[in-house]
Amino acid sequence: MIPIAVVVSVLGGWCAIYLADTLLKSSNSLKASYEDWLLTYSLSVSPFHIRWQTAVFNRQFYNWGRWKPRFLYLWFSIGMVFGIVAMFGSVILLGKTLMQTLTQMLTEAPKAQNDRMLQVVVSILSSAAEAASSSHCSMANEQGQQELSRRKVPGVNLPVSQLTYFFSAILISGVIHEVGHGVAAIREQVRFNGFGIFIFIVYPGAFVDLFTTHLQLISPVQQLRIFCAGVWHNFVLGVASFIVLLLLPAILFPFYYTGVGALVTEVAEDSPANGPRGLFVGDLVTNLQDCPVYSVEDWNSCLEDISEKSQVGYCLSAATLQQLSFPARVYRRLDGTVECCSNNSLTDICFSYSNNLDSHLYACLPARKVIEASKVCRTNMDCQKDSVPSFCVTPSLENQTRLIRVKHPPHIDMLYVGHPMHLQYTVSLSSFVPRQNFLSIDLPVVIETFCKYLISLSGALAVINAVPCFALDGQWILNSFLEATLSSLIVEKQNRELVGFLILLAGSALLAANVALGLWMVTAR
Repeated sequence: MIPIAVVVSVLGGWCAIYLADTLLKSSNSLKASYEDWLLTYSLSVSPFHIRWQTAVFNRQFYNWGRWKPRFLYLWFSIGMVFGIVAMFGSVILLGKTLMQTLTQMLTEAPKAQNDRMLQVVVSILSSAAEAASSSHCSMANEQGQQELSRRKVPGVNLPVSQLTYFFSAILISGVIHEVGHGVAAIREQVRFNGFGIFIFIVYPGAFVDLFTTHLQLISPVQQLRIFCAGVWHNFVLGVASFIVLLLLPAILFPFYYTGVGALVTEVAEDSPANGPRGLFVGDLVTNLQDCPVYSVEDWNSCLEDISEKSQVGYCLSAATLQQLSFPARVYRRLDGTVECCSNNSLTDICFSYSNNLDSHLYACLPARKVIEASKVCRTNMDCQKDSVPSFCVTPSLENQTRLIRVKHPPHIDMLYVGHPMHLQYTVSLSSFVPRQNFLSIDLPVVIETFCKYLISLSGALAVINAVPCFALDGQWILNSFLEATLSSLIVEKQNRELVGFLILLAGSALLAANVALGLWMVTAR
């Protein structure tokens, strides 16, 4: 959940800003100078909302809009086609997501995988909706931003540690979105008034101010190129980020190498892997049990495989078993598993094995001595390759608990006892190993994580902003599309506007239902 200190700081900061703004505007001596200062810097302050607009970048926007006219015409024409397809596709996607959410709500025991999928979808929907209304004009889009951004709850479905990536990706996605609108507008001879950035509560956004009269005078096809440009640029940004993520090993090859293991970058203080014989930052994990680890993906798949399969055993000779074992009281735990060691022991574990006469024998053995220099087995047959009589001894642990041998040379192997997912959640790793000691082990993780956020948020912004919904780009795309396609079929403009209104109403209801039900699934269940 969100730390109370963060909530108090945000609310306190906004209250201080609003109080100062109110006092300055009500002061007879300071009101004029304060309003002049706001006007000079193009600032506007309202409750939980600060907006800044400037004409400083106008020349740069005009340079971009007049660069290679033929190329820009082709570029934004492709964007127009993409935007129209995205408008229809977004409705299908939201409809499918809504059906999945309703199905899960009616299911008594939903699958964990679907839970995670829907939480990710809802997080993307909400965050994209917040950034989505940083749309083409300053007309109605900020209202949409305010309405939708209230539904995002960082700290509930977004880790607090990831907020920097989240807000940075939203801001960059919003800026690229607005650059698309601005450049396309200049290309279509629409006057460009300025570019701006705003903050609503904690969410950053951007906007461009276009001359509305010019927008209304150009043809519907020209309007479509402008209105679809933001969606198109977000899609391109997502694709570019995906390419960078895909080529990251090659890009960082002169400084980092991959395919040799998973490098530990952080171990949580409460992690079971934390300790004198645990994992440390800079350790390179190469094996989990008999599962080789060459990357973070291998680490995750090995842990998942270990979690799904039964506990593996270890080959131990009969003589060693007799030497190491000692008499112990055997009793059953509440879950039906057997314990034969003292609860106070930190080094001994109860092992089960079978011989030709009895298949339920137990021995309390020192775990490290049993596992070191032993090969993994499932049955006694796996240990009969040598002439020495051997048994396959298996740790007798509680359900879902595993004994995992983690190799991170040159250090002594770590022996972990617990749920495999606890190890996965409390240890952060990277597939990139620095070639030189002075290189940061965190840099590839930062780039990789930021690319993933850009892909998710910029892609979601493209999808959500294309929805035919009030206050989003989809509203203007739909209106221009209907004018371009139905003007010969529905002659009366009033009738075309009625058709558009009904579609927008349905699209808005669909988006609102997705966000509301999705957030309920994340927060209430």
